[in-house]
Formats: sequence, structure tokens, C-alpha cells
Amino acid sequence: MTSTIIRLSVSDDIVSWFDSVGPILFYTVVFGLVFAGTGLFIGAFIPFITGDSLVFAAGLVAAANADSINIFVMVIGVGIAAWLGDQVGYTLGRHYGRPYLDNRQGKWLQKAIIKSDQFYDRYGWWSIVVARFVPWGRVIMPALAGISKMDYYKFFSANAVGAVVWGSGLTIAGYFTYSIPGVRSAVYIIALVVITLSVIAGVRTWRANRV
Repeated sequence: MTSTIIRLSVSDDIVSWFDSVGPILFYTVVFGLVFAGTGLFIGAFIPFITGDSLVFAAGLVAAANADSINIFVMVIGVGIAAWLGDQVGYTLGRHYGRPYLDNRQGKWLQKAIIKSDQFYDRYGWWSIVVARFVPWGRVIMPALAGISKMDYYKFFSANAVGAVVWGSGLTIAGYFTYSIPGVRSAVYIIALVVITLSVIAGVRTWRANRV
């Protein structure tokens, strides 16, 4: 309940930004925060301002100010920013995080790296999609995928799906919630179903690999 209250409060604050900054700067701030949330790891410290509440509120603002905010530009921009942020997180993990860990000593660390590599090789695709709906997960998982050298094309596709379902989906939800209040709840129910199906598929893959 407390978390929900915080998110709603943050959403209200974000909506009020528009009156102060105007349409162009609002686009810039929203896209920049979505990108920085995962690309610069800012979401680890301020998850509510760079996550669900931000993109949902962006949709609300677009609906309330249709004459100056284009919902199509907002939806596409949020999706691209979310995708780019994860791509940067993955790249930093792969090119800087992994070489650093490979040069560290310790059997426990090397075993942990091997297990992490195996996890992302088998279940990485699903974990990236599901992590999009978890505040801190969406920040950490791309970098860990890079550190574990998850196949680039698998990450690319999983990241694209997550960015569209989460970023673009919640922005559209905010837009329609302006006139249909029940839409937000419906979107989270859909997201829950997607996550559940992803987990089930992941468990089935894990069991199949054990045989």
C-alpha cells in the first residue's frame, strides 16, 4: 500500500512538471530519465522517478495536452530510450565489468561467474523481459547479462520486447487512463500475466535442460 501511495504521489509530481517546462523540455526530460534509469544506473537510486510512474505520467500528460504533446512521439521515444538504456548497461557490463572480474582472484568468484554465465545462457532471455517490471531488476539485469557475456542477439531481442511491453505499454496506459480510469489496473494485470507466463516458460526450459 505504501509503495502504491508513493508511486501515485510521484506520478502527480511528474504531471505538474509540464506546466513548468513546456512540451519540448518535457519530451527531453522524460526520454532522458528513462534512458538514464538503466543506462547510467540512476534507477538504482531513484527507481520511482525513472520507472513506471514516469512513463505512466508521461501518457497522462500527453492525453491532457494533446495539442502540444504527440502521444505517438512519446510512445516511440519512451520505447527507444528504454531500449537504449539497457543496451548501454549491457555494453558497460560486457566491456568493463567482465574484464575487471576476470582479473580478480578467488575460486568463489570464478565459480560465481561460471554459474552466472550458465544462467544467462539458459534463462537470460526471459529474465531480461521479466526484469523490466521490477524497479531494481531493470537496472541490474542488463549489466549482469553483459558481465555474463549473454549472447548479444538474444539480449537485443529480449530488450526490445521488454522496452515495448513496459515502456510503450505503460505510456499508452497512462494516455487512456486519462479518460478510462480502469486502464491502469488492467495493464498491470496484463503485465502480471506476461511475467507469469515468462516464469513458467523459464521453469520448463530449466527442467528440460536438467533431463
